[in-house]
Amino acid sequence: MDNQTQVSEFILLGLSQQPLQRQVFFSLSCILYLSGCLGNLLTILAIILDPHLHSPMYFFLSNLSLLDICFTSTTIPKMLVNHLCGLTTISFSACLAQMYFFITFGAADSMLLSAMAYDHYLAICSPLHYMTIMSVFRCTLLVMIPWISANLISMVHTILMSHLSFCTNRIPHFFCDINALIKLSCSDTQVNEMLVLVLGGPVVLISFVCIMASYTPIAVTVWKVPSVQGRWKAFSTCGSHLCVVCLFYGTIIGVYFNPASTHTTQRDMAATVMYTMVTTMLIHLWPEEPRSEGCPPETSSQQEPLCPASLKTLFRPNCF
Repeated sequence: MDNQTQVSEFILLGLSQQPLQRQVFFSLSCILYLSGCLGNLLTILAIILDPHLHSPMYFFLSNLSLLDICFTSTTIPKMLVNHLCGLTTISFSACLAQMYFFITFGAADSMLLSAMAYDHYLAICSPLHYMTIMSVFRCTLLVMIPWISANLISMVHTILMSHLSFCTNRIPHFFCDINALIKLSCSDTQVNEMLVLVLGGPVVLISFVCIMASYTPIAVTVWKVPSVQGRWKAFSTCGSHLCVVCLFYGTIIGVYFNPASTHTTQRDMAATVMYTMVTTMLIHLWPEEPRSEGCPPETSSQQEPLCPASLKTLFRPNCF
Protein backbone atom coordinates (compact mmCIF):
# COMPACT_ATOMS: atom_id res chain seq x y z
CA MET A 1 0.00 0.00 0.00
CA ASP A 2 1.22 3.50 -0.77
CA ASN A 3 0.40 4.86 2.65
CA GLN A 4 2.60 2.30 4.40
CA THR A 5 5.74 4.40 4.38
CA GLN A 6 8.46 5.43 6.77
CA VAL A 7 7.32 8.78 8.15
CA SER A 8 9.84 11.57 8.76
CA GLU A 9 8.00 13.11 11.71
CA PHE A 10 5.08 12.48 14.06
CA ILE A 11 2.36 14.76 15.37
CA LEU A 12 1.74 14.50 19.13
CA LEU A 13 -1.93 15.18 19.80
CA GLY A 14 -1.37 15.69 23.53
CA LEU A 15 -3.62 15.05 26.50
CA SER A 16 -6.62 16.91 25.09
CA GLN A 17 -7.77 18.85 22.04
CA GLN A 18 -9.95 21.24 24.09
CA PRO A 19 -8.20 24.61 24.77
CA LEU A 20 -9.51 24.92 28.34
CA GLN A 21 -8.58 21.35 29.22
CA ARG A 22 -5.15 21.84 27.64
CA GLN A 23 -4.57 24.86 29.91
CA VAL A 24 -5.56 22.86 32.99
CA PHE A 25 -3.39 19.89 32.01
CA PHE A 26 -0.47 22.21 31.30
CA SER A 27 -0.71 23.86 34.71
CA LEU A 28 -1.04 20.57 36.58
CA SER A 29 1.79 18.96 34.61
CA CYS A 30 4.05 21.90 35.27
CA ILE A 31 3.35 21.82 39.02
CA LEU A 32 3.80 18.05 39.28
CA TYR A 33 6.98 18.05 37.23
CA LEU A 34 8.64 20.94 39.05
CA SER A 35 7.69 19.64 42.51
CA GLY A 36 8.95 16.16 41.67
CA CYS A 37 12.25 17.44 40.26
CA LEU A 38 12.75 19.82 43.18
CA GLY A 39 12.15 17.07 45.73
CA ASN A 40 14.55 14.72 43.97
CA LEU A 41 17.24 17.40 43.58
CA LEU A 42 17.02 18.34 47.25
CA THR A 43 17.32 14.66 48.17
CA ILE A 44 20.44 14.23 46.03
CA LEU A 45 22.02 17.43 47.39
CA ALA A 46 21.32 16.42 50.98
CA ILE A 47 22.97 13.05 50.44
CA ILE A 48 26.01 14.56 48.72
CA LEU A 49 26.57 17.34 51.27
CA ASP A 50 25.98 15.36 54.47
CA PRO A 51 28.82 12.87 55.22
CA HIS A 52 26.51 10.98 57.58
CA LEU A 53 24.40 10.02 54.58
CA HIS A 54 27.23 8.34 52.69
CA SER A 55 25.90 4.86 53.33
CA PRO A 56 24.35 2.05 51.21
CA MET A 57 20.76 3.15 51.82
CA TYR A 58 21.41 6.67 50.67
CA PHE A 59 23.40 5.41 47.70
CA PHE A 60 20.26 3.64 46.47
CA LEU A 61 18.14 6.65 47.34
CA SER A 62 20.29 9.05 45.32
CA ASN A 63 20.21 6.73 42.31
CA LEU A 64 16.43 6.43 42.53
CA SER A 65 16.10 10.21 42.75
CA LEU A 66 18.31 10.61 39.68
CA LEU A 67 16.24 8.03 37.80
CA ASP A 68 13.01 9.82 38.74
CA ILE A 69 14.35 13.09 37.34
CA CYS A 70 15.47 11.43 34.11
CA PHE A 71 12.22 9.46 33.80
CA THR A 72 9.94 12.48 33.99
CA SER A 73 12.32 14.73 32.02
CA THR A 74 12.16 12.38 29.05
CA THR A 75 8.56 13.32 28.27
CA ILE A 76 7.17 16.20 30.32
CA PRO A 77 9.45 19.09 29.19
CA LYS A 78 8.77 18.28 25.53
CA MET A 79 5.02 18.33 26.22
CA LEU A 80 5.27 21.68 28.06
CA VAL A 81 7.39 23.25 25.31
CA ASN A 82 4.98 22.02 22.65
CA HIS A 83 2.11 23.66 24.50
CA LEU A 84 3.90 26.98 24.98
CA CYS A 85 5.23 27.22 21.42
CA GLY A 86 2.22 25.71 19.69
CA LEU A 87 4.37 22.96 18.19
CA THR A 88 3.12 19.39 18.05
CA THR A 89 5.65 17.70 15.78
CA ILE A 90 8.58 15.49 16.68
CA SER A 91 11.02 13.97 14.21
CA PHE A 92 11.13 10.23 13.68
CA SER A 93 14.62 9.91 15.19
CA ALA A 94 13.71 12.09 18.17
CA CYS A 95 10.58 10.01 18.70
CA LEU A 96 12.62 6.80 18.79
CA ALA A 97 15.13 8.43 21.13
CA GLN A 98 12.33 9.51 23.47
CA MET A 99 10.87 6.01 23.47
CA TYR A 100 14.32 4.52 24.12
CA PHE A 101 15.05 6.70 27.15
CA PHE A 102 11.51 6.40 28.50
CA ILE A 103 11.74 2.60 28.51
CA THR A 104 15.30 2.69 29.89
CA PHE A 105 14.54 4.95 32.84
CA GLY A 106 11.15 3.35 33.52
CA ALA A 107 12.51 -0.20 33.56
CA ALA A 108 15.55 0.79 35.63
CA ASP A 109 13.29 2.61 38.09
CA SER A 110 11.13 -0.47 38.48
CA MET A 111 14.09 -2.76 39.12
CA LEU A 112 15.81 -0.34 41.48
CA LEU A 113 12.66 -0.16 43.61
CA SER A 114 12.95 -3.89 44.23
CA ALA A 115 16.65 -3.52 45.12
CA MET A 116 15.73 -0.81 47.63
CA ALA A 117 13.02 -3.03 49.13
CA TYR A 118 15.65 -5.76 49.64
CA ASP A 119 17.93 -3.16 51.23
CA HIS A 120 15.11 -2.09 53.58
CA TYR A 121 14.50 -5.74 54.48
CA LEU A 122 18.14 -6.28 55.44
CA ALA A 123 18.33 -3.04 57.40
CA ILE A 124 15.21 -3.77 59.44
CA CYS A 125 15.27 -7.55 59.80
CA SER A 126 19.04 -8.20 59.84
CA PRO A 127 20.59 -4.98 61.17
CA LEU A 128 23.66 -6.69 62.67
CA HIS A 129 24.68 -8.18 59.31
CA TYR A 130 23.55 -5.27 57.17
CA MET A 131 26.89 -3.57 56.54
CA THR A 132 28.58 -6.92 55.88
CA ILE A 133 26.02 -8.00 53.30
CA MET A 134 25.64 -4.60 51.62
CA SER A 135 29.27 -4.18 50.61
CA VAL A 136 30.39 -1.57 48.11
CA PHE A 137 30.63 -4.22 45.40
CA ARG A 138 27.13 -5.56 46.08
CA CYS A 139 25.59 -2.09 46.20
CA THR A 140 27.25 -1.17 42.91
CA LEU A 141 26.06 -4.43 41.36
CA LEU A 142 22.47 -3.87 42.50
CA VAL A 143 22.52 -0.46 40.81
CA MET A 144 24.35 -1.50 37.64
CA ILE A 145 22.07 -4.46 36.88
CA PRO A 146 18.94 -2.27 36.46
CA TRP A 147 20.81 0.26 34.29
CA ILE A 148 22.37 -2.35 32.00
CA SER A 149 19.25 -4.53 31.75
CA ALA A 150 17.01 -1.55 31.04
CA ASN A 151 19.30 -0.29 28.28
CA LEU A 152 19.35 -3.70 26.60
CA ILE A 153 15.56 -4.01 26.76
CA SER A 154 14.96 -0.54 25.32
CA MET A 155 17.57 -1.12 22.61
CA VAL A 156 15.69 -4.19 21.37
CA HIS A 157 12.37 -2.31 21.27
CA THR A 158 13.90 0.70 19.52
CA ILE A 159 15.65 -1.35 16.82
CA LEU A 160 12.46 -3.27 16.04
CA MET A 161 10.38 -0.09 16.02
CA SER A 162 12.76 1.58 13.54
CA HIS A 163 11.91 -1.08 10.94
CA LEU A 164 8.14 -0.59 11.07
CA SER A 165 6.06 1.30 8.52
CA PHE A 166 3.27 3.62 9.64
CA CYS A 167 -0.09 4.41 8.09
CA THR A 168 -0.37 7.76 9.88
CA ASN A 169 1.90 10.08 11.77
CA ARG A 170 -0.69 11.32 14.29
CA ILE A 171 0.06 9.92 17.77
CA PRO A 172 -2.92 10.17 20.17
CA HIS A 173 -0.60 10.71 23.14
CA PHE A 174 1.65 13.38 24.68
CA PHE A 175 4.85 11.41 23.97
CA CYS A 176 6.13 8.55 21.81
CA ASP A 177 4.76 5.63 23.78
CA ILE A 178 5.60 2.17 22.45
CA ASN A 179 1.98 1.00 22.52
CA ALA A 180 0.78 4.10 20.66
CA LEU A 181 3.42 3.61 17.96
CA ILE A 182 2.57 -0.06 17.55
CA LYS A 183 -1.09 0.84 17.00
CA LEU A 184 -0.11 3.28 14.22
CA SER A 185 1.93 0.72 12.31
CA CYS A 186 0.71 -1.01 9.18
CA SER A 187 3.47 -3.64 9.43
CA ASP A 188 3.25 -6.96 11.21
CA THR A 189 3.69 -6.05 14.89
CA GLN A 190 3.30 -9.49 16.45
CA VAL A 191 6.98 -9.62 17.41
CA ASN A 192 6.83 -6.13 18.93
CA GLU A 193 3.73 -6.96 20.95
CA MET A 194 5.17 -10.28 22.11
CA LEU A 195 8.41 -8.65 23.27
CA VAL A 196 6.50 -6.04 25.28
CA LEU A 197 5.19 -8.97 27.33
CA VAL A 198 8.31 -11.15 27.23
CA LEU A 199 10.79 -8.39 28.12
CA GLY A 200 8.59 -6.04 30.11
CA GLY A 201 6.50 -8.60 32.00
CA PRO A 202 9.34 -10.09 34.06
CA VAL A 203 10.73 -6.64 34.87
CA VAL A 204 7.46 -5.40 36.35
CA LEU A 205 6.09 -8.61 37.86
CA ILE A 206 9.35 -9.89 39.37
CA SER A 207 10.12 -6.44 40.80
CA PHE A 208 6.66 -6.19 42.32
CA VAL A 209 6.86 -9.71 43.79
CA CYS A 210 10.31 -8.95 45.25
CA ILE A 211 8.96 -5.83 46.93
CA MET A 212 6.03 -7.73 48.42
CA ALA A 213 8.33 -10.56 49.53
CA SER A 214 10.65 -8.04 51.22
CA TYR A 215 7.85 -6.26 53.04
CA THR A 216 6.22 -9.42 54.39
CA PRO A 217 9.02 -10.12 56.92
CA ILE A 218 9.27 -6.37 57.56
CA ALA A 219 5.59 -6.38 58.57
CA VAL A 220 6.19 -9.38 60.85
CA THR A 221 9.16 -7.64 62.46
CA VAL A 222 7.26 -4.39 62.94
CA TRP A 223 4.37 -6.30 64.52
CA LYS A 224 6.74 -7.35 67.30
CA VAL A 225 7.46 -3.74 68.27
CA PRO A 226 6.40 -3.49 71.95
CA SER A 227 5.20 0.10 71.68
CA VAL A 228 1.68 0.36 70.26
CA GLN A 229 2.36 3.91 69.13
CA GLY A 230 5.61 2.88 67.43
CA ARG A 231 3.92 -0.09 65.78
CA TRP A 232 1.06 2.06 64.48
CA LYS A 233 3.48 4.68 63.14
CA ALA A 234 5.53 2.00 61.42
CA PHE A 235 2.50 0.38 59.81
CA SER A 236 1.03 3.71 58.69
CA THR A 237 4.27 4.82 57.05
CA CYS A 238 4.88 1.42 55.48
CA GLY A 239 1.32 1.50 54.22
CA SER A 240 1.99 4.84 52.56
CA HIS A 241 5.05 3.36 50.87
CA LEU A 242 3.12 0.33 49.63
CA CYS A 243 0.26 2.51 48.35
CA VAL A 244 2.69 4.44 46.15
CA VAL A 245 4.31 1.18 44.97
CA CYS A 246 0.91 -0.33 44.11
CA LEU A 247 -0.10 2.85 42.27
CA PHE A 248 3.14 2.81 40.26
CA TYR A 249 3.05 -0.86 39.28
CA GLY A 250 -0.73 -1.07 39.00
CA THR A 251 -0.95 1.67 36.38
CA ILE A 252 1.99 0.21 34.40
CA ILE A 253 0.38 -3.24 34.38
CA GLY A 254 -2.93 -1.71 33.33
CA VAL A 255 -1.36 0.11 30.37
CA TYR A 256 1.12 -2.43 29.01
CA PHE A 257 -0.01 -5.89 30.13
CA ASN A 258 -3.77 -5.87 29.64
CA PRO A 259 -5.55 -7.17 26.51
CA ALA A 260 -5.57 -4.60 23.71
CA SER A 261 -9.37 -4.79 23.51
CA THR A 262 -9.65 -3.26 26.99
CA HIS A 263 -7.52 -0.20 26.15
CA THR A 264 -8.82 3.27 25.46
CA THR A 265 -6.68 6.27 24.58
CA GLN A 266 -7.94 8.46 27.43
CA ARG A 267 -7.55 5.75 30.06
CA ASP A 268 -4.03 4.90 28.93
CA MET A 269 -2.99 8.55 29.01
CA ALA A 270 -4.49 9.03 32.47
CA ALA A 271 -2.63 5.97 33.76
CA THR A 272 0.59 7.22 32.15
CA VAL A 273 0.26 10.55 33.94
CA MET A 274 -0.17 8.67 37.20
CA TYR A 275 3.06 6.65 36.98
CA THR A 276 5.18 9.33 35.30
CA MET A 277 4.25 12.39 37.39
CA VAL A 278 1.90 11.71 40.29
CA THR A 279 3.88 8.93 42.00
CA THR A 280 7.10 10.94 41.64
CA MET A 281 5.46 13.79 43.55
CA LEU A 282 3.65 11.67 46.15
CA ILE A 283 6.80 9.99 47.42
CA HIS A 284 8.01 13.38 48.67
CA LEU A 285 4.81 14.14 50.60
CA TRP A 286 4.87 11.29 53.10
CA PRO A 287 6.31 12.20 56.51
CA GLU A 288 9.91 11.10 56.88
CA GLU A 289 11.62 9.46 59.83
CA PRO A 290 13.70 12.13 61.58
CA ARG A 291 17.41 11.61 61.22
CA SER A 292 19.74 11.90 64.18
CA GLU A 293 23.47 11.90 64.64
CA GLY A 294 23.32 8.73 66.69
CA CYS A 295 20.87 6.37 68.36
CA PRO A 296 20.96 5.79 72.07
CA PRO A 297 21.13 2.14 73.22
CA GLU A 298 17.53 2.07 74.36
CA THR A 299 16.31 2.86 70.81
CA SER A 300 18.45 0.42 68.92
CA SER A 301 17.07 -1.36 65.88
CA GLN A 302 16.93 -4.65 67.82
CA GLN A 303 14.42 -3.18 70.25
CA GLU A 304 12.24 -1.20 67.85
CA PRO A 305 12.91 -1.72 64.15
CA LEU A 306 12.41 1.20 61.84
CA CYS A 307 10.28 1.22 58.76
CA PRO A 308 10.82 3.48 55.73
CA ALA A 309 8.32 6.28 55.69
CA SER A 310 8.20 6.22 51.91
CA LEU A 311 10.29 5.37 48.91
CA LYS A 312 12.34 8.43 49.79
CA THR A 313 12.65 7.89 53.55
CA LEU A 314 16.03 8.78 54.96
CA PHE A 315 16.93 6.12 57.50
CA ARG A 316 19.04 6.99 60.51
CA PRO A 317 22.34 5.42 59.44
CA ASN A 318 23.86 5.00 62.91
CA CYS A 319 20.93 2.86 64.04
CA PHE A 320 22.04 -0.23 62.14
